[in-house]
Amino acid sequence: MKSAIELFSALGRRLADFGGDAPTQEVAERACRANGWFTPADVRRAVAAIADGMLRRDRLETWLAPYPVPVAVPRRVLVVMAGNIPLVGFFDLLCVLAAGHRCLVKPSAKDRVLTEYVVGMLRELDPEVPVGFYDGSSPVDAVIATGSDNANRYFRTQYAGIPALLRGSRQSVAVLSGRETEAQLEGLADDIWAYSGLGCRSVSLLFVPEGYDLRLRMPAVNEKYRNNYRQQKALLTMTGRPFRDLESAVAVEERAFPAALSRIACSRYKTLGEVEAWLAQHDAELQCVVSECVSHGRRTGFGCAQSPALTDYPDDRDVIAFLAALN
Repeated sequence: MKSAIELFSALGRRLADFGGDAPTQEVAERACRANGWFTPADVRRAVAAIADGMLRRDRLETWLAPYPVPVAVPRRVLVVMAGNIPLVGFFDLLCVLAAGHRCLVKPSAKDRVLTEYVVGMLRELDPEVPVGFYDGSSPVDAVIATGSDNANRYFRTQYAGIPALLRGSRQSVAVLSGRETEAQLEGLADDIWAYSGLGCRSVSLLFVPEGYDLRLRMPAVNEKYRNNYRQQKALLTMTGRPFRDLESAVAVEERAFPAALSRIACSRYKTLGEVEAWLAQHDAELQCVVSECVSHGRRTGFGCAQSPALTDYPDDRDVIAFLAALN
């Protein structure tokens, strides 16, 4: 069997041209038919981010160097994947195989097409790669599962008694100083609306200084997102709630994560200290913080929220350390 670095760097080279020929275009189209929130552009972007941001040999070597992997005794690790954005579960699959374990994949029905495509390509590159699809009955030694808060509660009951890394819902915020450049604001728009705002790294709450008039240019969005926007606009209008119409989204002044897609919360602050206090109080709800004016362990730059590095672990839980400890 090939080493993980050899295998995944080879996969990265294969995926680098995804969407550039008829066969991969057809895969992207099938993925979009299976999930109406996906667009061909979203699929190509997600695959390109994986190929360049995660699967370059130098990045893989630097990432894995500090860890005692591969492990001496491989375990059977179940990965239960979400399906909100294309290939959102790939990173966990990568971690399990990189650690030297056997990966049993349970893909979301919403992202099965792309998951099966990538697993099939791994098997082409190395027929001995220890990855397979979970049949619902095979014994497992550990689990990594991602889903909604309700799903997370189910996971805690279903997988009690074995090592588990379980993730529920998280959201992301941006903190502005009011001195951001046009390029940074364009990046912020991407942080908000990439993948139709469905990712846990999608910004849905903005902190802006008092007196600052924030202007954002919305990119083109999925028609399903626009339908959600129309519903939110109608609801806010009927209830008399003030809002700013962004043409395909609504901005509402509130200091809480919005409950609906296409609704962006905007909170005005007097001092950055009050924002940092709020971030500390709500840290368990946060995935990342887009800002250049506050400190935070999961801070990222404008326009970077949707391009996590290998060390940007979901929920700030080191997946490789969890997997290495199974040994």
